[in-house]
Formats: sequence, structure tokens, C-alpha cells
Amino acid sequence: MISNWELVLRLLVAAGLGSLIGAERERLVWAAGLRTHMLVSVGACLFMIVSAFGFADILGTPNVVLDPSRVAAQVVSGIGFLGAGSILLRGDVVRGLTTAASLWTVAAIGLAVGGGLYLAAVAATIVILVILAGIKPLERRLQQRSQPYHLVVRAAHGKLPMGTINDAVGYRSRRISLYTSSQSEDPDIDEIRLTLIHVTPEDVTEIVDILKRIPDVREVERT
Repeated sequence: MISNWELVLRLLVAAGLGSLIGAERERLVWAAGLRTHMLVSVGACLFMIVSAFGFADILGTPNVVLDPSRVAAQVVSGIGFLGAGSILLRGDVVRGLTTAASLWTVAAIGLAVGGGLYLAAVAATIVILVILAGIKPLERRLQQRSQPYHLVVRAAHGKLPMGTINDAVGYRSRRISLYTSSQSEDPDIDEIRLTLIHVTPEDVTEIVDILKRIPDVREVERT
């Protein structure tokens, strides 16, 4: 059995490590923020302490077998219900998965602290903070490249076939996934719709500038 000071220390360390991750979520104004992450970490830590040391008085009793890992396993599965509450479906977009995952990992940190694995808990906290805050810019850039961009080009009737566009934009032409041409209200003007994929916002800006320089193009609009 560990000392009372060690018990308190483990709970405080769990609260501190949970607060670091919770502060990052709080910064983004998520429902599961600072206090939620601290509570999950402290709760998981306490579960682990109770599992490991709470039944010491009955050790040695005939036909009594204790398995501390069973409580840890229940925490891992039980925290999933709390994480599910932070997941929201807004239209076709699922939000809150990262926060749910952070709650799950905070529970693991609390279990590690409760088991006395301070180094593992601190190292995991640092890695999680790097993932949540440091990799966010990379994730945003990848998301920008995965979303399609739509352009509407208005040009003189019959003067802007697909071949002309391909020649103008050069190697970026392979990023055009859809080309449709229709006549606008003005019979002398064609309305051409282009869909661009796997491009950055900078690429889209350059393509728009190139299209505007084609002599027969009247207007290029992003939609």
C-alpha cells in the first residue's frame, strides 16, 4: 500500500496533465474543455488507485482473486459513452471526433498516473499536445487540397473549348475534374463551369488569373 501523500500526488498529477490537454480544447471553444478533461483524468486515476490498492484488506482471503486490470479495461470502454456525447453531426460534417479521442487518451493518462507510471503519462501528454496543436496546420493544408473548387467562366460563344483551357493552364489542367458548357441568357456568351480538385487556394488564384488573361474570357467567378 502506498502512502497517503503518494495517493494525493497521483491525483494532482493526473489533474495537471489533464488540464494541459483540456486547455487546448478549451481554446477552440469545445464543449469538452478544461474541466471535463481534468475530471476524466482524475476519475480514471482514482479508479486505478482503487483497483490496485482499495481491496488490500481482503488480500489473502481464501478464494479471493483480484485483477486490477479489469477496472482499467472498464474505464477504457466506459469513457466511450462520454466521448460520444462530444460528437456532433452538422449536415454532412461530423464534428467532435478529435475531442472524443482526447477524452479517451486523457483517461489513459489518468490510468497511467494511477498506476505510478509518471514518465509514460508525461510523455503521452507531450505527444498528445503536439498532435492536437502542432499538426493542426498540416491537417488544414491537407483538407484544403482535398476539397473541390468551382469556377464559372463566361466567355465569347464557342471561343473557349476544353483544349484552349488546358493549353492555358498547362500542367494544372489535370486538376480539372469537370467541364460543362452552356449558353447564358446572352446568346453571345457561354457559361463554362469548371471543378478543380487536389489544388491549394494559391493554385486556384493562379488558375483564375490565367483564365482572365485569355482574350475571349469576359469574367471568371468562384462559386
